[in-house]
Amino acid sequence: MSRASEQERLRILGLLGVGLDGEDGHRRQTRTDKFILIGGSAETHERMQETAIKFEEALEKRGKRLQDAEVEEVIDLLKDAQEGS
Repeated sequence: MSRASEQERLRILGLLGVGLDGEDGHRRQTRTDKFILIGGSAETHERMQETAIKFEEALEKRGKRLQDAEVEEVIDLLKDAQEGS
């Protein structure tokens, strides 16, 4: 399979965020239609939530569903959302 046809078939159906700095014994988990966020300290988990919200808002502004967005577009939107959090 050529690289071009492989790229055409790649679709993102959901995103997973994992926080590894949670040492307070709390089990944090957040689910949205597009994200599953697990773990992290209260601060880290809150930042992941803010990133997810900003990502979903930016995707909605483009009038796209996650599975219809190109992989590179999802990566760019995620980076922008992280920088804004």
